[in-house]
Amino acid sequence: MAKNRVYLVFAALLGLALSACSTNSGTDNTKENQQSSTAATTEAPSVSEKGQVKDMLDQMTIEEKVGQLFLVRVPSENQLEDIQTYHLGGYLLFDRDMQGETTDSLQQKIKSYQETSKYPMLIGSDEEGGLVTRLSRNQLIDPPFPSPQELYQAGGWQAIVDDITRKGTIFHELGIQVGMAPDADVSTDPESFIYDRTIGMDAAGTSEYVTKSVEAMKQAQIGSTLKHFPGYGNNRDSHVEIVTDDRSLEELRGTDFIPFKAGIQTGADSIMVSHNIVNALDSERPASISPKVHEVIRQELGFDGVVMTDDMDMAGLAAFTSQEEAGLQALQAGNDLILSSSYSSQIPYILQAIQKGDYSEEQLNQSVERVLQWKAELGLIK
Repeated sequence: MAKNRVYLVFAALLGLALSACSTNSGTDNTKENQQSSTAATTEAPSVSEKGQVKDMLDQMTIEEKVGQLFLVRVPSENQLEDIQTYHLGGYLLFDRDMQGETTDSLQQKIKSYQETSKYPMLIGSDEEGGLVTRLSRNQLIDPPFPSPQELYQAGGWQAIVDDITRKGTIFHELGIQVGMAPDADVSTDPESFIYDRTIGMDAAGTSEYVTKSVEAMKQAQIGSTLKHFPGYGNNRDSHVEIVTDDRSLEELRGTDFIPFKAGIQTGADSIMVSHNIVNALDSERPASISPKVHEVIRQELGFDGVVMTDDMDMAGLAAFTSQEEAGLQALQAGNDLILSSSYSSQIPYILQAIQKGDYSEEQLNQSVERVLQWKAELGLIK
């Protein structure tokens, strides 16, 4: 009997110890497990979604497929006609598209785009907050969307999450799916071009910002876009000039890649690639049209979502190569979406390249499938 009592006491103590160990381990890994769960959910679309996407892809013509790879500035003329002529994948709203509009009139304008298109369109608007928010600048919302730094200073990470929740409500009301955020660039120098658009923290802090943002965007059912890969750093403004980045690959991996990895692990929908020439990766081409840079995204970072260019009209690319060639080069490099206003010349050029065998239908289909899958996950394909 005594031996049995000793055994029972020992078993009970062992059970408590194992339970405590399990509890502590679970606490330590809660964030990691949540991220893995989120990423797994994102990377495993439903059977019905896959079927809808495949059916849609199978019925598309080559012209329709190429058009799906263009998220373009809304043209000043022929807005509805061009949707049908070029089978455009989406419209990106700029200030001129919102000037003088009310919430109701903008909502109706966006609705007219969707009704005109054979396939659901992605509707995007740059809504990082602070300096970059079309809706705020055109007085379509009140109060304006604050910058990430302003939000964090006012209320920490919860303020970031609450702001994204608010954006989600407004986006859904208007018919916008993508806010072209969060900015995953690491910048701690207030004098640098990109600083005011970032969270203004080191790699760890920026990673936390990206993680919180992507998680909140999933909850709000709006698309996330990590930008501007491989990371802007403290470089100059590629909107107005060709920018060359001389940092080493070790520095990029040790700092700039980290927030992108965090966003990918959390289930980010898309990545935007900058036009900077990053010598450590490719000294001959801007990142947006560099196969070597896209290999890093796909192979080293393991990202299988939508990869898009930054605006093709920016001087960092436009001063480097012609728009026609850049559109094709962007797809050949591995982009799935082209942000452009030169689609009327780029699309015919790409169609010719397909006929000549310079851009394969296999690669075309892979990109279109990624774009359609994103649309399905955002509820556009039902």
